[in-house]
Amino acid sequence: MSFIKVYIHFVWSTKDWIPYLDNPELRKEVWSHIRENAKEKNIFIDFVNGYSNHCHCLISLGGDQTIQKIMQLIKGESSHWINKQELTKTKFEWQDEFFAVSVSESMIEKVRNYIKNQESHHKRQTPQEEYDEFILKYGFQKFKG
Repeated sequence: MSFIKVYIHFVWSTKDWIPYLDNPELRKEVWSHIRENAKEKNIFIDFVNGYSNHCHCLISLGGDQTIQKIMQLIKGESSHWINKQELTKTKFEWQDEFFAVSVSESMIEKVRNYIKNQESHHKRQTPQEEYDEFILKYGFQKFKG
């Protein structure tokens, strides 16, 4: 048996950053669904939360899981579920792009708290400012389109 513990902090937005998830109760329902669906697919979500136009997940990768496959399963199924449940006024979509950064064991609690406090965090910083900060902090190139 292999023992693997690799944490990844995932962040992805709604299509065109539209605030589809503009209600805290709706967000709570979506995050809960993402967690339950991931569990069924043997994806370990340590923490999930977000804001009106994006989602943060702290995930521990399994030995046979890839970043791309996890995002495909979580984003694809959740957008299908949101539309099937008619939780938004118009068709819901996630943006194709996403952030994924590794998290060291010593930083797990800090990342959990960051994800947990998204509501208060976005009273001080807009989602665009958060995006720009991620781009700079991790040396990413800005997404095109």
